[in-house]
Amino acid sequence: MAAAASGAGAGAAQEKQFPPALLSFFIYNPRFGPREGEEENKILFYYPNEVEKNEKIRNVGLCEAIVQFTRTFSPSKPAKSLHTQKNRQFFNEPEENFWMVMVVRNPIIEKQSKDGKPVVEYQEEELLDKVYSSVLQQCYSMYKLFNGTFLRAMEDGGVKLLKERLEKFFHRYLQTLHLQSCDLLDIFGGISFFPLDKMTYLKIQSFINRMEESLSIVKYTAFLYNDQLIWSGLEQDDMRILYKYLTTSLFPRHIEPELAGRDSPIRAEMPGNLQHYGRFLTGPLNLNDPEAKCRFPKIFVNTDDTYEALHLIVYKVTVVSRSTPTLDFCRRLDSIVGPQLTVLASDICEQFNINKRISGSEKEPQFKFIYFNHMNLAEKSTVHMRKTPSVSLTSVHPDLMKILGDINSDFTRVDEDEEIIVKAMSDYWVVGKKSDQRELYVILNQKNANLIEVNEEVKKLCATQFNNIFFLD
Repeated sequence: MAAAASGAGAGAAQEKQFPPALLSFFIYNPRFGPREGEEENKILFYYPNEVEKNEKIRNVGLCEAIVQFTRTFSPSKPAKSLHTQKNRQFFNEPEENFWMVMVVRNPIIEKQSKDGKPVVEYQEEELLDKVYSSVLQQCYSMYKLFNGTFLRAMEDGGVKLLKERLEKFFHRYLQTLHLQSCDLLDIFGGISFFPLDKMTYLKIQSFINRMEESLSIVKYTAFLYNDQLIWSGLEQDDMRILYKYLTTSLFPRHIEPELAGRDSPIRAEMPGNLQHYGRFLTGPLNLNDPEAKCRFPKIFVNTDDTYEALHLIVYKVTVVSRSTPTLDFCRRLDSIVGPQLTVLASDICEQFNINKRISGSEKEPQFKFIYFNHMNLAEKSTVHMRKTPSVSLTSVHPDLMKILGDINSDFTRVDEDEEIIVKAMSDYWVVGKKSDQRELYVILNQKNANLIEVNEEVKKLCATQFNNIFFLD
């Protein structure tokens, strides 16, 4: 458990703050143990596993009762969350009769009483339901990406196989959940796109077409630069969860200088006398080794339709192949893609440096913003300096991030376009605009501004950054 001590002055009582923490996580199906004495059969996965059997059964039974009770009021929309003083429970039914439950302890402030004994205060209103419900949905989406649906596991090997897959996946995945770092971006689950000029974009499109023509087993291709997406042939929902895996899990494990321009000093630092910079992030480490193992992660896409099982090849260009890649295929991909990718990377890097010069020449703006487009999942944030599963480093106070989450919750209650302006206790202004499937959140540091002036500032931002798409007048 992590704690942060705070106190104002020597005479102030020491105060410890504990962030939200995962208490338990379980998956059950009420159809698997309908009769008395069979309740344990309902439980497909339970974390932490050390919990005594009767307590597992009791907790699952309680959740089942809550869901059934709320169905009487809303048959099509059963409970999504349950609030108690000490924790929040989040419910998700990703497939019929399969329920996922995540129990999160509320943040705690521990103070010293006058007699020296610790007094614990649970911060009951600090957690945002939408944020953690989205995290629970992501848990399922990530499982499905690498294992397929629960139902498919049942068809392949019954309850036993499903339990094995759930245990293998969630035993590791739950360790990567850092609930204190979750915020508005987890609700969106968006994609950061790289802005490119038309000519370079056409070069990339042409390169991908030639590669897919030369390598017939390549089914889909995604092209990323600096963790930003340029091109994808995958369906949106599949790309969304694959993008999250690549940028928060795979790429950080292979951190290295991104491919740079032709004259970059990085070129001289590359080991050996390489003809290009390409290399596999999944698959064989050494193409010259005839014994090299070609192990590629299997992923499942289009699970609602054609249900495709593919292999994920990540080669500084992400490609997805329909059949098992061999060492010979890897060598061909390396020889075809590597040299062209090196040239393309130089062009993209030059564009990247131009973008950087343009944005760097502007003085520090008086505002920070988060933008999300529901139609193409495009996301942009100047609020976040760094966002990984373990760290959400924002340039604004957590209280302001919570206001953004509250505004987002208000937006989801109505379908119409809407605008909300809030004056925060810290003299910041927070503005939320929703228009035509797009959302914009702006934080302004203008202590003495009035409502009209704030509105004018946001209009200027919309005019310069978003082509006036947020004007509701």
